Amino acid sequence: MFTALLDAARNSPFKTPFTKAQCDAGTVAPVRGRSIAAAATDEVEFGSTKFFLLCGLGGIISCGSTHTFVVPLDLVKCRLQVDQAKYKNVFHGFKLTLAEDGSRGLVKGWAPTFFGYSAQGAFKFGLYEVFKVQYANMLGEENAYLYRTWLYLGASASAEFFADMALSPFEAAKVKIQTMPGYASNMREAMPKMMGEEGIMAFYKGLVPLWCRQIPYTMMKFACFEKTVELLYAYVVPKPRDQCSKGEQLIVTFAAGYIAGVFCAIVSHPADVVVSKLNQAKGSSAIDVAKQLGFMGMWNGLMPRIIMIGTLTALQWFIYDGVKVALSIPRPPPPEMPESLKKKLGVQ
Repeated sequence: MFTALLDAARNSPFKTPFTKAQCDAGTVAPVRGRSIAAAATDEVEFGSTKFFLLCGLGGIISCGSTHTFVVPLDLVKCRLQVDQAKYKNVFHGFKLTLAEDGSRGLVKGWAPTFFGYSAQGAFKFGLYEVFKVQYANMLGEENAYLYRTWLYLGASASAEFFADMALSPFEAAKVKIQTMPGYASNMREAMPKMMGEEGIMAFYKGLVPLWCRQIPYTMMKFACFEKTVELLYAYVVPKPRDQCSKGEQLIVTFAAGYIAGVFCAIVSHPADVVVSKLNQAKGSSAIDVAKQLGFMGMWNGLMPRIIMIGTLTALQWFIYDGVKVALSIPRPPPPEMPESLKKKLGVQ
């Protein structure tokens, strides 16, 4: 299986410019418009086991750090979702939390957040790279270019399916800690208590609504980001990507990440409210919670979530791309139309 994945990655139309050794040997010619400057460095081989593992590491760093950073806003957002009558808005939520729990109350749930989203990030980013090259190879070079948006959507959905299995136990504990005063003060207390009360299902009863929240979110996160980067370089950035410094490229990454994040928040918000309420309500199902909330109730806390997810997504892409730069992980430029397709379409 892994041999097939590696072969698929090496043959993928999304791989980086050819290595220096290949170009020096004259066995291949670089694709027009692509820079081969990076090939002279000690870059990790695209599609190698090391490449995928380092991408997973980048996901751990980007997701674990950013989600932990916004724990105070996430806590207030969750409380707004489950008790709109008490926590009337974001500012009131912060004020009330500080009055009741002090400053330490704002970081409740940091441990399950850190460990849960680190695990999720490893699968999300690492498997996205795996599925992207595998699906591209299945489609072929021309179809991979023509249907690249569908490729991004399919690869990200597949990756998130597995990522949420890793996240679910930690997310359930986080919501209990943040939204049920007195239940548990930390993850070490919450998890054994949840296991004793409801068994293993306490950690996975929110998995289906988590999929409903995270899979659309991740599909939008990756597909919108990839397309936005492509459009920014085509119509906004005044020079080709290969002429931009790494710093300039990271600025484009951040901007595209924030734009993607706003759409992510809107698409996934109703399911996010259901997950928060479901993990608070013992013995309830996702359908029961949705009926109880009603349509308007499922949009509680949207504005703080847009702020949180927009910032979060931008920082995640910025950090992930920064890790790639620091570790010399291949960073392919926006895809270009294959020469064979240009000939068929008569494109110059």
